[in-house]
Amino acid sequence: MEKEILDACCGAKMFWFDKNNPDVLFCDNRKEEHILCDGRKLEINPDVVMDFRSLEFPDNHFKLVVFDPPHLTSPGKNSWMAKKYGRLDKTWREDIKKGFDECWRVLKEDGVLIFKWSERNIKVSDILKVITKTPLFGHKTTQHSTVWMCFMKKATN
Repeated sequence: MEKEILDACCGAKMFWFDKNNPDVLFCDNRKEEHILCDGRKLEINPDVVMDFRSLEFPDNHFKLVVFDPPHLTSPGKNSWMAKKYGRLDKTWREDIKKGFDECWRVLKEDGVLIFKWSERNIKVSDILKVITKTPLFGHKTTQHSTVWMCFMKKATN
């Protein structure tokens, strides 16, 4: 059975209730394990190692795409925050645009894209200028200023 859901940068699958959901193809650009500063094991174990800026799937392939890219610009390259959440470089605008465009490309018409962003270093207003799509709706949490946004790809988009 072909999977209908793509998590384009799954990391440690922290927000998934079912981290082995058979309908989800979990992707990330790294496969690694770390012991965090508090002794917990962090495991990044995607089904496929792939860069979200260059997804190797045909156009209009997935019904649902989840895009939770790295959102931090300030942690050191070897910090536990970078290991846990990834890290953006100075090219973050280009990287996020490429990543969102790729997620949009592989999303089927009438498909849904869920985009998760933390405003810890970069505001959502700046991200929306980069991706140039308007979410249908979203929700901002109080913890870490995380914003969940929902997009739908219509045939006219």
